[in-house]
Amino acid sequence: MQVILLQRVAKLGQMGEVVNVKDGYARNFLLPQGKALRANESNIKSFEARKAQLEAQNLETKKEAAAVAEKLDGQSFVVIRSASDSGALYGSVTTRDAAEAATEAGFTVGRGQIVLDRPIKDLGLHTVTVTLHPEVVVKITLNVARSVEEAELQASGKSIQELAAEAEAAADFEIAELFDEIGAASQED
Repeated sequence: MQVILLQRVAKLGQMGEVVNVKDGYARNFLLPQGKALRANESNIKSFEARKAQLEAQNLETKKEAAAVAEKLDGQSFVVIRSASDSGALYGSVTTRDAAEAATEAGFTVGRGQIVLDRPIKDLGLHTVTVTLHPEVVVKITLNVARSVEEAELQASGKSIQELAAEAEAAADFEIAELFDEIGAASQED
């Protein structure tokens, strides 16, 4: 099916282009979302009449998105989740969780704007892409932790596994010292 794009669509084309897409993609996504019109003569004429208005509207939304992007780019948000000792989450962090974290911090971000390359299923710092406008994309960091204190430690650069290893090494050292002291005391007797 041929459609006229009303806005830039990733991996498809720019606004105003007539592109050929699969029928299901057009019927189920592009047309209902208002991203495209069927490419027939009447729609082409109406698009040409509305083209200047659509371009102005697109430019305005792009400016708004760019203003938000300046503030949002590089921000870090904390997401608290329960996890095992090894750092594996009981569940996962979704786009909804990322959007809620950004919204709580005062940014207007919908879950449809969050792009996860893969599900977040472990503790740590994760970089997430936010598409504010088809032409404005920023990166944010999600700090997934079990507690606020743990999130602060992760933000400073230490992972939970490193801290656990350090604590275990310190405990082993203390035990070794105790045995040395006990051994020294028994030799004195």
